[in-house]
Amino acid sequence: MDETAGGFVALLGLVFDELSGERVTARWTVRPELLQPYGVLHGGVHCAVVETLASVGAALWLGESGQVVGVSNHTDFLRAVREGELVAEASPIHRGRSQQLWLVEIVDAGRRLVARGQVRLQNLPVGSGVGRPAVG
Repeated sequence: MDETAGGFVALLGLVFDELSGERVTARWTVRPELLQPYGVLHGGVHCAVVETLASVGAALWLGESGQVVGVSNHTDFLRAVREGELVAEASPIHRGRSQQLWLVEIVDAGRRLVARGQVRLQNLPVGSGVGRPAVG
């Protein structure tokens, strides 16, 4: 999936290990530029990783019949992280005609849960106008 190769995903440093409509896994290393002022990983990074993996999995499941957009992201931060590699795994909770709900869990090198989130995504049919090039 070429859409995962650059842009914001590259900025986060995500490396995808598994990509399917059933499961998405990725890993990344905590870097100084991802820390908040108190020296721990910024919560927004967790939110971004959660939404990215859920969106990729949902899009792969929906395939050529449309596109998905996130409409809700609820992420809980469970353990402070200052360094090391993190691994995220996304799996579907519900996949319906118009919406999907995905669960994403993030663990540290010791397999301790550091964050978890749920993302609700809207399935948009082909021709809905989403994904058009920006104007201007």
